[in-house]
Amino acid sequence: MSEINVVPYIDVMLVLLVIFMITAPLLTQGVKVDLPEADAEPLPAEADDPVIVSVNALGELFIDIGEGKNEPVDPDVLVTRVAAVLQYKPKTPIMVKGDRNVAYQKVINAMVLIKQAGAPNVGLITETPER
Repeated sequence: MSEINVVPYIDVMLVLLVIFMITAPLLTQGVKVDLPEADAEPLPAEADDPVIVSVNALGELFIDIGEGKNEPVDPDVLVTRVAAVLQYKPKTPIMVKGDRNVAYQKVINAMVLIKQAGAPNVGLITETPER
């Protein structure tokens, strides 16, 4: 018999499809932050991927590197992680994403912690307004 039986291949493909359908929604990570709107220039394409420090409406700090990206971190942990990244890649941009409803002082405190970690510059992330 010189024909290929494709039924097993279809079975495998359907199993893979089900696996991807189940895991795809679980892959979206992040902290819900309602960003303020501002006209700003995007980061240049040649820049390294930035480290993003988020401050949610309750004033909790989050960092998008290391374990527990969706869990609040202590200020000491934030300083340690940022310092480790900057030691490995000194040109890595550090960005702060502050909720529009958080007290301004909480965002400033996050920026001070990042400066303590040795970051030469700290950027702010905003949302561009819809036109």
